[in-house]
Amino acid sequence: MPRTPREPAPSALPFLPPPGERTLESLRSAARGCTGCPLFEHATQTVFGAGEPAPGGVVFVGEQPGDAEDKEGLPFVGPAGRFLDRALADAGIDRARAYVTNTVKHFKWTPKGKRRIHEKPNTREIAACSPWLSAELEVLKPSVVVCLGATAAQALLGKSFKVTQSRGQLIEGTAIAPTVMATVHPSMILRIDDDTARHAEVARFVDDLKKVAPLVR
Repeated sequence: MPRTPREPAPSALPFLPPPGERTLESLRSAARGCTGCPLFEHATQTVFGAGEPAPGGVVFVGEQPGDAEDKEGLPFVGPAGRFLDRALADAGIDRARAYVTNTVKHFKWTPKGKRRIHEKPNTREIAACSPWLSAELEVLKPSVVVCLGATAAQALLGKSFKVTQSRGQLIEGTAIAPTVMATVHPSMILRIDDDTARHAEVARFVDDLKKVAPLVR
């Protein structure tokens, strides 16, 4: 019996501009029409990266846009983004030197009453969206990439990478950037109920960011 052809894996790759025509603006424009995986069907819009750092800046990579980001079309504009901005200031990193983006560019959610609740993207969705992140990093040429949370860290550093074991470690000489570091996602800190535990985690997060501050040119 003939075998049924396997359906090709979803991918954003056909939506990217040709390699010689890739700029942040051309990528951002092309990403608006991306239907490379099913997540676009339930999202308001593509949420591409934001910021205009010169080469040598820092790129922060999160998991995916949230409810506020999906509505506004910009990354890290919700509670986690505001927390990140404060932490960057405390760590001595100029926000204008930073570019923020996500591993997945569409909001994946499940309804709960009138609310839209974040749902973790799966392996196929992360793989489908990875050409956008790769192209962003290729154009930006940052000195430092900071992975915020396990999804970003494993997308860039491999599935076996564990933030719990390697958090705050400076990884040198990668193909991604001269220095890569992984830490927790700001949203994880905001979910901590105990005040003492949350304040300790905030301090630890800022300490992680301080390690990369001298590397941001």
